[in-house]
Amino acid sequence: MGKAGLPVSPLAPASFPELPVIAGVEFSSGAAGVKYQGRTDVTLIRIAEGSSIAGAFTKSSTRAACVLDNQAKLAQNADTNAGAAIIVNSGNANAFTGARGLESVAAVTGAVADALGLPQNRVFSSSTGVIGEPLPHDRIIAIVGDLKAGLDEAGVAAAARAIMTTDTFPKGASATVKGDGGQIRIAGIAKGSGMIAPDMATMLVYIFTDARISAPLLQGALVGGLASTFNAITVDSDTSTSDALIVAATGRSDAAEITDLSSTEGQAFVAALHGVMRELAQLVVRDGEGASKFVEIQVTGAASEDDAHRVAMAVANSPLVKTAIAGEDANWGRIVAAVGKSGAEADRDLLKISFGDMVLAEKGWRSPGYDEEKASAYMKNQNLIIGVDLGLGQGARTVWTCDLTHGYIDINADYRS
Repeated sequence: MGKAGLPVSPLAPASFPELPVIAGVEFSSGAAGVKYQGRTDVTLIRIAEGSSIAGAFTKSSTRAACVLDNQAKLAQNADTNAGAAIIVNSGNANAFTGARGLESVAAVTGAVADALGLPQNRVFSSSTGVIGEPLPHDRIIAIVGDLKAGLDEAGVAAAARAIMTTDTFPKGASATVKGDGGQIRIAGIAKGSGMIAPDMATMLVYIFTDARISAPLLQGALVGGLASTFNAITVDSDTSTSDALIVAATGRSDAAEITDLSSTEGQAFVAALHGVMRELAQLVVRDGEGASKFVEIQVTGAASEDDAHRVAMAVANSPLVKTAIAGEDANWGRIVAAVGKSGAEADRDLLKISFGDMVLAEKGWRSPGYDEEKASAYMKNQNLIIGVDLGLGQGARTVWTCDLTHGYIDINADYRS
């Protein structure tokens, strides 16, 4: 069973991966009783002095107090010599809580700053859970001392579990890349299951690397990967108020500093970082609330990249498409309808739709080789690929989604209970 008592997703990996230790990063988790008793629900992460921090956050106009605070702190370009920390709670989003929400953020980050001897503008926070309920920050502050005492560079797996809400499994990914003079390690954790249609990054994601790289370059590497990773997933078309992605580079690798993202070493680092981001993003989809199918939607031949994205997301977010997938119905007509409603340029007679390697529709009509029995058999797979070729240009985009089952309704109909 997952942390919230839900069955583990059938799309989950066999186990949490063995992530490499990132020198300069320590983790600790504890139970504060933010919403439920008997669950670890708070994670503290201490990041060594000299570390660079980058971040991306939800563009929601109702974003949570912690998101606003993090954005303001990163904009300050604070002195990296002071070290940093991240504190995360699950069970309460501290969103739409007005001035009280900002007071809670200040209280929690202030307590962490005092405990770890850090300036408050280097303490970042995240909250996830119910919207509109005041955060009982005193409960979090009460265990900060215990969290400090429990800091451990090997505590990443427990941290991944502590940040879960309706997630059914903890999510982690890593990569190692050859730098100039040594290895560079990257490890990340994420939480996310519902309210997944990011508009910058996604859910809560924390990625750590021992690379030596400045904050501006790290920010550039991060932002460059959003479109093809966290902004290319959707579970239910809803963007969270609390989405946050923070990346920290401790500079503890033996590899030389990365000073140019276009250099051989810079390109290798960026590719590895984006690979970790993509794996974490896909794990979120595999844990989509009630999901039983993992779906890749490949759009090609669009008039522009923007049009390709519009079509891909229109298909990925269509309740009719997603319920057909849940019912293992090869209803390609619903793909046609989703393309038509997307707002992207499309031509009926140029459109081609495929399931796996089977062409189902082309040239304005059902494909002459269409085989209903084979198409239906394909839909029984857990991992599906839907192809949409618009035949208009070079624009392309791949996104990932899941099906929509009654399990999604079961989870969300009484989420606050």
